[in-house]
Amino acid sequence: GCPLRLEHVGSTSVPGLCAKPVLDVLLGVPSLAQATASIAVLGSLGYRYRPEHEARIPQRRYFVRDAGALPRVHLHAVLANGPLWHEHLAFRDALRQDGALAARYAGLKRELAATHALDKAGYTAAKAPFISVTAQCARCGVRARTIAARFRGVTSSQIAA
Repeated sequence: GCPLRLEHVGSTSVPGLCAKPVLDVLLGVPSLAQATASIAVLGSLGYRYRPEHEARIPQRRYFVRDAGALPRVHLHAVLANGPLWHEHLAFRDALRQDGALAARYAGLKRELAATHALDKAGYTAAKAPFISVTAQCARCGVRARTIAARFRGVTSSQIAA
């Protein structure tokens, strides 16, 4: 079969970026059926399957290893070389390549954390436009500095509009 692929993504994968103590790991699988078939095995390793998130992102199987086994890990099983795989890596790599873009994202995260302190879903949804535009631009070859300039002075409410 096709080998599994692992990539460290999320804020902790970008040096210097403010982040919660959570590791986001992208698990590339040959099929979502294989990820679903692995629920019991991952459960035995401490990963809890969270199917309620599939309504929002049906192309992903999501698992959480709670903080009892530090660090907390969010495991995102997606199709290797599929759209979500490429979006996660494009966003991470764009932030790693340009400090101005990472700083803009850090500012947005701080602003949204204050605005959505008790609303994790709202916080995540409010970050989505920045992430999506950045990943799309990066995949099309737009330089990170150009992406950062696009967001200079833009508020989170303007990004979401």
